[in-house]
Amino acid sequence: MTSTETAAGTTTGVGASPRRPDGVGKVRGEFAYASDLWHEDMLWGATLRSPHPYARVTGIDIAEALAVPGVYAVLTHEDVPGLNRYGLEHADQPVLADEVVRYQGEPVALVAADHPETARRALGRITVTYAELEPVTDAESAAAGEGAWLHDGGNVVRHMKIRRGDAEARAEVVVSGVYEVGMQDQAFLGPESGLAVPDIEGGVDLYVATQWLHVDQQQIVAALGLPVEKVRLTLGGVGGAFGGREDLSMQVHACLLALHTGKPVKMVYNREESFYGHVHRHPAKLYYEHGADRDGRLVYVKARFYLDGGAYASSTGAVVANAATLGIGPYTVDNVAVDCWGVYTNNPPCGAMRGFGAVQAAFGYESQMDRLAAACGLDPVELRLRNAMTEGSVMPTGQVVDSAAPVAELLERVRAMPMPAAPGDFDLRRMPGGVSNTTHGEGVVRGVGYAVGIKNVCFSEGFDDYSTARVRLELVGGEPAATVHTAAAEVGQGLVTVMQQIVRTELGVERVTILPMDTSIGSGGSTSASRQTYVTGGAVRAACLTVLGAVAETLGAAGKLRIVGGKVVAAGGRVVADLPDVLSGVAFDETVEWRHRPTTAVDPETGQGDAHVQYAFAAHRAVVDVDTELGLIKVVALDCAQDVGKALNPQAVLGQIQGGSAQGLGLAVMEEIQIAHGRIRNPSFTDYLIPTVLDMPPMTIDVLERADPHAPYGLRGVGEPPTISSTPAIVAAIRQATGLALTRVPVRPEHLTGT
Repeated sequence: MTSTETAAGTTTGVGASPRRPDGVGKVRGEFAYASDLWHEDMLWGATLRSPHPYARVTGIDIAEALAVPGVYAVLTHEDVPGLNRYGLEHADQPVLADEVVRYQGEPVALVAADHPETARRALGRITVTYAELEPVTDAESAAAGEGAWLHDGGNVVRHMKIRRGDAEARAEVVVSGVYEVGMQDQAFLGPESGLAVPDIEGGVDLYVATQWLHVDQQQIVAALGLPVEKVRLTLGGVGGAFGGREDLSMQVHACLLALHTGKPVKMVYNREESFYGHVHRHPAKLYYEHGADRDGRLVYVKARFYLDGGAYASSTGAVVANAATLGIGPYTVDNVAVDCWGVYTNNPPCGAMRGFGAVQAAFGYESQMDRLAAACGLDPVELRLRNAMTEGSVMPTGQVVDSAAPVAELLERVRAMPMPAAPGDFDLRRMPGGVSNTTHGEGVVRGVGYAVGIKNVCFSEGFDDYSTARVRLELVGGEPAATVHTAAAEVGQGLVTVMQQIVRTELGVERVTILPMDTSIGSGGSTSASRQTYVTGGAVRAACLTVLGAVAETLGAAGKLRIVGGKVVAAGGRVVADLPDVLSGVAFDETVEWRHRPTTAVDPETGQGDAHVQYAFAAHRAVVDVDTELGLIKVVALDCAQDVGKALNPQAVLGQIQGGSAQGLGLAVMEEIQIAHGRIRNPSFTDYLIPTVLDMPPMTIDVLERADPHAPYGLRGVGEPPTISSTPAIVAAIRQATGLALTRVPVRPEHLTGT
């Protein structure tokens, strides 16, 4: 992955790493995020939230709040003009709580005031009376029907079954385990924020940090009772997302307040409110049984998963599907029986987060592979190599993997990477606790662990997954230039750069402008599922090719044309025309709605079907030092090999792998929203810990480019796979260092010291 020259002969096209157009502003602190939005005469919105995880609302008195000087509006569920329900997959979540609150932090009332402090004071004068109820907090018990029904039909959001092969298969070597994954937060640095501006015709414009403009719009118009053309969304600057912005937060609330007051309303969450105001990663309990022959070849896998979806469905149904269909990992197994339940509880709502179901499953199946290796007397990497899937392997769903699956090669590459210096050969500050001077190396032991993971790319199970792109080619100031318009959310991942690269490659022009993302064009889908480069990149490429077709038609040229160095070139290199002459007095403007190859829903009884578009793979080797006396862990190295199909932007690919690995490290050793009886105990970055520069080790990264023939440029989604395999690799290393079973993440000091 060293080439920076593209087929079009430019160092800023596909395969290069040009400077990000938003990079300098972000580094200098000059980039405008949604929380920086401002409007003359605007009001500030604030949300009153339930202090209880489960309670009946018996009364709301807003009189005192309305009497506070500077307050323009106080709204409750009675002021929602349309449907007081929304949701990504099921409209089960109230815009404002009516009869019942189902989690701590559920919105109950809204205030608009002339100053944020005035709004907060008014919240304190709203009197809500509650009759507390016994919360349902254990997902496995809830799935079994124990406790109150939180929604009509019971507490199971979705139960997915995968059945393949012989249900009665037996094996010579059998290992079982029960594993738990804690609730992780996306921990994006930019809080939920937006600005709603009413118009004189009863409509509203919303500028917001989100991941999916059109699905936000659909839910907002239902709640407001307005036609879709009266609710227009524009993407504000997004300070990270990782799945936490797929669901609504303040979107409907800001619009309600703006329409009610007739004034612009800005809402910005503080950090504590952000912990209550967005979904998190599903906590999970996973039961596994692996059977193999004496040589370590898998005979069967049986598994049961319980995913805690919290109070509302969000994307739990899709998370269940990913956990179940990917639940045995990137291994070939003839006999599989998997059951996965996504369950309602009174814990905080859970939904999309990087890795989306595959993260939880990977901790379970990779822990099992290490156990199986020990039981068979094999090296953990050797066991994985003997079972690694390849191109042509069959998934538990019966789907054939019909592009590269270099699982064995990824493992061999990370195993062959140089090891870091031995303990004691470097600065003491690199020891666990060394920066705090809590150790001089006593009781420190080193371990090495490996893991490999699998992730689907794009949306699955027959979802109509597409993106819309408009590309315009014209003369601007006498120079050929292109403009791109999509509704695909740039959330920091670099999509704006990749779109520019694609246009430069396909149209041969350097001057490419990306218009603001908004709902005036068709949907770009969600910035999630590692899909935007694939789907929106595919749409931009298709629009460019349609523009070239229009140019060819104008020139009366037969065959495929290219634009190189300002010349329109036919096959064989013959110059057909000068591009400025072609564009004189005319612009070529094309809009394309582009879809990847279709998927299918799976059989509800067997889970069989071609559920996924594409599979991506990554492997990690972790090296850790563990202070067994203090229970401290230092990840010394976290090396990765990943197949990306085609690196459209090599530098961005490396950044995604580093960032995804950092989030996996966080889940392994420190990140957890701690819940006690339905209440969050640590809603702050003081007590919810995320990796810093001192925690993240150097990474050796090996990027493979094994093209997928079904994808634009052969690419694979990059963002999620490194989060999947990094966590189990780190825990495997800790196990090797300590000899402890360690069946739960994050690993805490008390797990290592027994205190």
